[in-house]
Amino acid sequence: MPAMSEPQWKQFLSAGTRTGKLATTRRDGRPHIAPIWFVLDGDELVFNTGADSIKGRNLRREGWASLCVDDDRPPYAFVTVAGPVTISTDVPAMLEWATRIAARYMGEELAERYGRRNAVEGELLVRLRAERVLAVREVAD
Repeated sequence: MPAMSEPQWKQFLSAGTRTGKLATTRRDGRPHIAPIWFVLDGDELVFNTGADSIKGRNLRREGWASLCVDDDRPPYAFVTVAGPVTISTDVPAMLEWATRIAARYMGEELAERYGRRNAVEGELLVRLRAERVLAVREVAD
């Protein structure tokens, strides 16, 4: 399977409403994986999660995560990203990004409502820097 170029994998991550599958590590070393909504901002994937969720606790403790996004339809493709995370509790910044994320997944007409729902105390704004990327696609015959 051929590798995607950087512009190709960034376009792949930004296309449509594919969810990301975020992998974090629990305190006892066991893996945890959960689907997330996200948007790409340069070399960072931006998403929200609850501060007291398993993801939130793992991200704050470890400071590192991996994410996989795939297309399960021919000609099949996937991108995995791993890297450090930065976390913010700044509600105004969270509102901006939560609204952008909601626009992607719920449409512009519902973006503000979902953005306000997700940009509140107790939520985290997370940025995952794409430090390691594996991006491949199947070649259609």
